[in-house]
Amino acid sequence: MSLGYVKEYDVVVVGAGNAGLMAAVNLQKQGKRTLLVEQHNLPGGCASSFVRGRFEFDPSLHELSGIGSAESPGNVRMMFKDLGLDIGWKKVDDCFRAISTFSDGTPMDITVPSGREEFVRYMESQVPGCTERIERLFELFDEISEGLDFFSNKDKYDVKFAIKHFPNMLVVGSHNTKTVFKALRIPQKCIDILATYWSYLGVDLEHLSFLHYAVMLRSYLQEGAYIPTFTSHELSVALEDKFRELGGEIWFNCKAQSFLFEKDRVCGVRTAYGDVKCDFAVANINEDIVYGKMIPKEHVPLRMKLLSSARKQRFGARMFTVHIGLDATAEELGIKDYSIFMMGTADSAKEYKEMMKGFAQNPFSIFLCYNIANPSISPEGTSMCSFTTFCSPEDWDKLSSEDYHEFKTKCAEKLIKQLKDKTGIDLSGHIEEIIVATPWTFARYLGTPEGAVYGHETADWDDIISRTMQMNKDYPIKGLRPVGAGGPRGDGYSSAYMCGELGARMVMKDLQELKEAK
Repeated sequence: MSLGYVKEYDVVVVGAGNAGLMAAVNLQKQGKRTLLVEQHNLPGGCASSFVRGRFEFDPSLHELSGIGSAESPGNVRMMFKDLGLDIGWKKVDDCFRAISTFSDGTPMDITVPSGREEFVRYMESQVPGCTERIERLFELFDEISEGLDFFSNKDKYDVKFAIKHFPNMLVVGSHNTKTVFKALRIPQKCIDILATYWSYLGVDLEHLSFLHYAVMLRSYLQEGAYIPTFTSHELSVALEDKFRELGGEIWFNCKAQSFLFEKDRVCGVRTAYGDVKCDFAVANINEDIVYGKMIPKEHVPLRMKLLSSARKQRFGARMFTVHIGLDATAEELGIKDYSIFMMGTADSAKEYKEMMKGFAQNPFSIFLCYNIANPSISPEGTSMCSFTTFCSPEDWDKLSSEDYHEFKTKCAEKLIKQLKDKTGIDLSGHIEEIIVATPWTFARYLGTPEGAVYGHETADWDDIISRTMQMNKDYPIKGLRPVGAGGPRGDGYSSAYMCGELGARMVMKDLQELKEAK
């Protein structure tokens, strides 16, 4: 052991969120001595749970894509299965209910089924004559899925092979979602329905890469959505247990303070428990924190300074959530849908602009009732639900601490009233527990600037395709790779797991090159 270091490892992973956990487990599985450092006393970050009264709430998870059925598993289910983890999954029957206004001004109140064939039939019932175009859209989704798998698993590309097998993907690859839908002559009413999921990525369709949206749409519409039986804490604990079983070490209640350098390469991590030496470090931390606070200024590359400047004020979703435990069942309250998207308009760009004007103007929220997918998630005779919306910095950046409690209460009351006005579902008089989380909550708990849990927007020039193609250029510090929201896939549960697994593969490759160079 080198003088001055309390321990030595092959890899140190900083941050036990979804991506950090997945990266750590896969690195340890490949035989690398791995340390996982986490400032909290539990794994998972937002993928956790908390108890109030007789209810156990999930702080962030709505539903997961990429799970699929046991007979036809998706990539996320396969990741857990390959690690030998048997997770209990509950399927969400429908995609969503959406209450809004179509682009032509007519009211929208639709319940969209999951499953490819079911979805195509439903769209035909809503827009007669659209079947051929929707089926062609799914064929394009299939091509994109196969093409992205091809590109993400190769260091060098056979251009002729790509042109032959993925020509349509290459054509649409540089365009936003709205442009591609229009070019494909998808009927506007169909576009309005397809646009509903935009909020899951926090970017409207005029700025969101079509490839990014296509991958998510295909997964949700074709494979359906799932939730774990015992909240997302089940996933985090399962990954922690597997990591320890494989011989990995975790330091909880330990804050990573900075990355240590030997010349131009990361050689260790300074923690609250002492300096740790390593050949490689993985950062599951917001990149503004990494480059702004954890790396000496002389080691921050010019490219990262320029990229940070370009991304300034492009923070992703700042969440506002309300978690409620009710003393009545979903049936007694008249709740039939797992998720209800309540929007002012189906036009995502207009909706986003209204949201950013402040909470008083914000027409958007998502209501969930977890018991619809998992009846036993709360005590008998009760139910649990949540509201989620985006916040504008206009409200929270200027809010005084003295006004904080009153304002967040007012916001929560507005969402509860909105549900009653739009659906007739009245929760008042049945609320046993209520917990409100604001951007301030997420900023304090996760350390993310402005509470932006999604990192920077995956929009325009900074989408997941650009990030993936520029991975080596955008991660120029030797011995350090970011995962999670700072990684190529942006944020969200499924993306974070995939980013962690991808990060582990890239670190293994980097370590092999380092070994060969010595």
